[in-house]
Amino acid sequence: MRTLAWAPVRAVYALYAVITFLVLGLTALAATLILPGVYRRRGAARAISRAFLWAAGMPLTVRGMERLAPGQCIVVSNHASYLDGLVFTAALPARFGFVIKREMSAVPLAGLFLRRIGSEFVERFDRNRGAADARRVLRSAASGHSLVFFPEGTFTRTPGLLKFHTGAFVTAARAGCPVIPAVVRGTRTALSPTGRVPRPGRIEIDFLPPIQAQTQAGEAASATLRDRARQAILLALGEPDLTCSGDSARPPHTAPARSARASRS
Repeated sequence: MRTLAWAPVRAVYALYAVITFLVLGLTALAATLILPGVYRRRGAARAISRAFLWAAGMPLTVRGMERLAPGQCIVVSNHASYLDGLVFTAALPARFGFVIKREMSAVPLAGLFLRRIGSEFVERFDRNRGAADARRVLRSAASGHSLVFFPEGTFTRTPGLLKFHTGAFVTAARAGCPVIPAVVRGTRTALSPTGRVPRPGRIEIDFLPPIQAQTQAGEAASATLRDRARQAILLALGEPDLTCSGDSARPPHTAPARSARASRS
């Protein structure tokens, strides 16, 4: 009965949140089309993202900002919701760009907006195109740009941490810049992957101590960075390790797993 009583309130809030998102989203797109320079566009996107979170009743708390190196760095975070990109846009200064799966470039309006704020798109399924995208991202990092990756590449309905792909860590190792692990909480509840309506609630980001690439060469350096960053995020996140086997692309619901072992593939 209590759930039924709250249903109209939740429906009204969901409608309000969607309308607010559309209005502010179109405002952000217009700003990025008008403003010159990627830093100005990112600044506008940051302000409008903060405005949406405030208006939607999703207050954002950020801890550990002092851990972001004043120079170049690579931020890697767990991925739990479509809100994650918006939340990190609200939290991070304009010098940070995002590395995003290429499918997003084809989404109407969203793809245009992401291109205008200087996002890098990476192919996940075509090996040749993926390699070309990875080289382009590496050139961007070599030019001194700071980047944000969600190294799981996707998120699932099951809370927990998936296998990490190595792209972010290859980029950091070759660019010689630190990796900053980050943990985002609350976005899965605010906008659930199950398709439920959005709901208000507190969102948090914790930036963890930076990890510097070791003096190893090639794959050894990137693998070490990946494993150390994943373990740091897993410990701080407090959710299950969804790595079921050497191939953690396997659907996580097919077998229970709470292994502390980081992905090795």
